[in-house]
Amino acid sequence: MGVWTRVKRSVRALFGGIIESTENPELILQQTIRDMRDRVPELNNSVAQVMATEKLLAKSKERLETQVVDLDSKIRASVKLSRDDIATAYIGQLQQAQMDLQKTGQQLEHATLASKQALKARDNYVLQMQRRTAEAMQLINQSKQARLQEQLAQTMESFQIGDDASTFDEMRDKIDRRAAAAEAKLQLGSASVDNQMQDIEREAMHMQLQDKLLAYKQEMGLLPASSGGGTPQALPAKGETSAGGHNEEVANDGSRVN
Repeated sequence: MGVWTRVKRSVRALFGGIIESTENPELILQQTIRDMRDRVPELNNSVAQVMATEKLLAKSKERLETQVVDLDSKIRASVKLSRDDIATAYIGQLQQAQMDLQKTGQQLEHATLASKQALKARDNYVLQMQRRTAEAMQLINQSKQARLQEQLAQTMESFQIGDDASTFDEMRDKIDRRAAAAEAKLQLGSASVDNQMQDIEREAMHMQLQDKLLAYKQEMGLLPASSGGGTPQALPAKGETSAGGHNEEVANDGSRVN
């Protein structure tokens, strides 16, 4: 392989890669759709010209047919009037008109066929344009979706989930340690000597209040006086033996029941 051939190949590969990298499929497809639509008016003009030629030939054929009929009538009239010279002249015109009519008829057949083919070609082009447009729109949507997926992939690549996961784990451990330390302090505080002393003081206060209540009941005659002469004693529970050795029950009105 020659050096010049290798240089040309390298240059083509270089510029081809640059052009390919700068091509936007969406813009190219949209421009292609516009180009196809712009050709429709030109195609309609061409079809209109072919159809106009057909119509002109049709009118020319009608005019020649009328001329042939008219010349035939004139020839007959000339022959009837014994004007052979005039009949001969009309016969010459009739022959020329008949040749023109034949040629025009052939041209009209070709023009009619051309008009049908032009209309068919125009319809096929419009149908193909619609199909290509729909296909191009699908490709454009696929291109947009692919671009969005590429952006999402780039975003996911830049998002390091491992670092965030380790951060969450670290913060969770710190919170767990703080919660455990607070719970341990709370348990130690509830089991301290001060709390136990407070419990004893509350129990002593409760006992004093109960003693006061019994004293009020004895003073009001609701309970028997204490034989000890000192601190009033609590009543025996139901079914227990009293100080005199008898089983007694205290009714609701304060009287004893043996």
